[in-house]
Amino acid sequence: MNQLQTPLFDAMSTFHENKPISLHVPGHKGGRVFSEKGQALYNRLLGIDATELNGLDDLHAPEGAILEAEQLLADLYGAKKSYFLVNGSTVGNMAMILASCREGDKVLVQRNCHKSILHGLMLANVKPIFLQPVFYEEWGIAGGISPKLLEEALRVHRDAKAVVLTYPNYYGLGEDMGKMVKLAHKRGIPVLVDEAHGAHFQLGDPFPATAILAGADAVVHSAHKTLPAMTMGSYLHLQSAHIDAERVSFYLQMLQSSSPSYPIMGSLDLARAYLASFTQDDKKELKRNIDLFREGLASLKSIQVLEAPKGIFYDPLKVVIQSKKGLSGFELQQLCEAEGIYTELADPDNLLLILPLLKKRADFPFHEIIHNINNATAGRTGNGKSIQADRQLGGRSMAGLEMSYSLMKKKKKILVALSKSIGRVSAEMVIPYPPGIPLIMSGEMITAEHVSSLKGLQALGARFHGGSSLSNGELIVYESGQSG
Repeated sequence: MNQLQTPLFDAMSTFHENKPISLHVPGHKGGRVFSEKGQALYNRLLGIDATELNGLDDLHAPEGAILEAEQLLADLYGAKKSYFLVNGSTVGNMAMILASCREGDKVLVQRNCHKSILHGLMLANVKPIFLQPVFYEEWGIAGGISPKLLEEALRVHRDAKAVVLTYPNYYGLGEDMGKMVKLAHKRGIPVLVDEAHGAHFQLGDPFPATAILAGADAVVHSAHKTLPAMTMGSYLHLQSAHIDAERVSFYLQMLQSSSPSYPIMGSLDLARAYLASFTQDDKKELKRNIDLFREGLASLKSIQVLEAPKGIFYDPLKVVIQSKKGLSGFELQQLCEAEGIYTELADPDNLLLILPLLKKRADFPFHEIIHNINNATAGRTGNGKSIQADRQLGGRSMAGLEMSYSLMKKKKKILVALSKSIGRVSAEMVIPYPPGIPLIMSGEMITAEHVSSLKGLQALGARFHGGSSLSNGELIVYESGQSG
């Protein structure tokens, strides 16, 4: 297929050029009716913000331009079927779980998964067995699960019906996906992969191999994270008879908006073509620019640039730095923002930078970034590791929840002080955001390590999703700590 084609974007462009008069939704009527205050910024985009009209196809029953664009997407990634997603990777993660699992199924799940995976498990009402990830001491973060642990989990839980993995982690690190897919497939079990941060892995070296190439049965990509696509634009790929495409389509219709955004879908079409047009020279130049940027950062006296742990795959677009002067990642982030540098994520130790997928001769202010980070950090010192959050997630290498999802719906919830929550079953997810990985899950027993981590993260200025009463020193738990 001609990967330089952009059928959906072309259809949208033709529609816009014909200057149609809108007597349909949305209410801005192609930009004719809009707040004057926002018109200068929004006007050009509003002209392509249409609905399911003749020539523009329908995401939920594609027959024309959208179908052709999704076929091009599947061809590029080597999938049997691919979908455009307009509600982010969240909806892809939920749909692949709901389509692959039946109520009551036992499912092996990487413990440090995104909250959307947990929401998918809840909706499917399955029985998750959480697998403890490896921990990288220098980075202070959890990685993926080891093939050895998965092999043991498959032996212990012979009735497992699916494996759900995250690859790579938010920081760009990943274990050998090929080994894990082979282990699961030996038992006829599908592997579902949240590869949100790996949409560009299709390019191959110097990037890690995509989970699709490793043989995973369903893979979700957040195109908007590393490709030039609009926020919420994502992909879902299927390549296995283990996954029923009709069930996937059904759940996507259920979970996604019935009024999908054409600007987002058009950007997905363009992002796919952009990726397909990448040449070997583009990759070489990008790698050279990244290497020079890392060297420039490493030359600064105030920070160090982390290297990937030995034997672990690492995405070159992710650059992780730490202070040499005792500053936390949160403090580094605040200092950088004061110099106009906005980074992706801070944690107690690290600051994460996500670099652009640049082509040859494309411009990006690498030198300015190095200069501004130097200005931000020069002469600044912190308290070192006096306040640390235990992010090893704790617990056994394999563990289920204390309560089933069905039972959680029936149990009464109460507020208790943090100090009184230890040994109780959490009735809420507490999620440092980003990266969106729950520190405490609903139905999980709260431990002293959890409480210590929460207090440490709060002291460092972390933001949370969930934990609505954390500011008052309280957590929501189930009335009884017993599983019932």
